Amino acid sequence: MSVDIYSADEQADHPVAIGRWSTLARSVLEAEGITGDTEVSLLFVDEATIASLNERFLDKEGPTDVLAFPIEDEADRSGRSPDEGGTGPASIEADTGRLVLLGDVVICPAVAALNAVEHGATFDDEIALLVVHGLLHLLGMDHVVDAEAERMEQREQQLLARFYRVDP
Repeated sequence: MSVDIYSADEQADHPVAIGRWSTLARSVLEAEGITGDTEVSLLFVDEATIASLNERFLDKEGPTDVLAFPIEDEADRSGRSPDEGGTGPASIEADTGRLVLLGDVVICPAVAALNAVEHGATFDDEIALLVVHGLLHLLGMDHVVDAEAERMEQREQQLLARFYRVDP
């Protein structure tokens, strides 16, 4: 049984250490109780790509730093939320011994670099936060309501303190 992180750096402006972020993602998922055969995609894309995804799936203009696309397992839905087109794979419970497809986390390093400056953080600090943030979204956490946002932020900080190191 394993947690597989499929990572790809599909942009050239801000190269990322794929192995480092895959390791962080795996550690976070395992800490959150995901231990069976599980797949997650971790994609690093340019501003045009994330802007297109942001508009298509969230009806928001312009690039953003991170998007998470959980693969739903509700019987009355097909495909990926929010796309709902086609008959994409559904997640399968880990106790069945079958593969669980959690979803995709898409990060834009160019936006992360800008945010890092605004937050007084390093580029790596910002990428680490976005990896953890996106994964928590895949696992059902959100920040729409203040109480949920506070809970999510606290969990992000706990996971970063436990698994993220500035030196690789």
